[in-house]
Amino acid sequence: MFLYQLLNFFFVASKKEEDSKHDLSLYKRGDLLEVPRTLFTHFGIYLGENRVAHLIPDILPVISKNKSAIATLVTNNRLLLGVITKVASVRVDSVADFAFGSEILINHMDKVCSQPPLDGEEVARRAEKYLGSVTYSLLWYNCEHYVMYCRYGMAISYQTYQFCTAVRKIVCSRMSSYLTALCGVGAMLYAGCVTPLTVLPTLLISFTIWMAA
Repeated sequence: MFLYQLLNFFFVASKKEEDSKHDLSLYKRGDLLEVPRTLFTHFGIYLGENRVAHLIPDILPVISKNKSAIATLVTNNRLLLGVITKVASVRVDSVADFAFGSEILINHMDKVCSQPPLDGEEVARRAEKYLGSVTYSLLWYNCEHYVMYCRYGMAISYQTYQFCTAVRKIVCSRMSSYLTALCGVGAMLYAGCVTPLTVLPTLLISFTIWMAA
């Protein structure tokens, strides 16, 4: 019992120290908060009183019904497994838990988005409306889509756009068309099945990639 109390004391002390890293007076209800986390940037909406609504993947609800455990800080392992299984929810956490040890940018997307932000109270109201489980997609509905809809009225993701643009540059390139044709011809020669029915699809795929480049 004494050991448990001692550990709990240190946990609470460290938690207070962590919370103190963020000056809550800087945040207003409806602000869009942004932090770097793992391989991407994570977004949330400040609700006031040290509360942040954010859409975050989490595997734990799939393997446990313990609500108190699910409500604890979502670690990177839980998050990444949630991405893979497409399990996510819009939840409310403290500023410190949301930040996960990182610095926070406030309303940085205002400089990027051409659409003016909505009134802070309307932003927060939208954020609260969608609390609970959601259908998650890394490309089509992630934390950025959620906050962009809440603050600007349009569910878009600049991270997704940049990722798709990078993939397109790699896949739809002249080099890719050359490699596709070369691999296709090599596979046909290796299998000994060089016929019009196998050559035509190989040339068609290579030509399509060439034209898209």
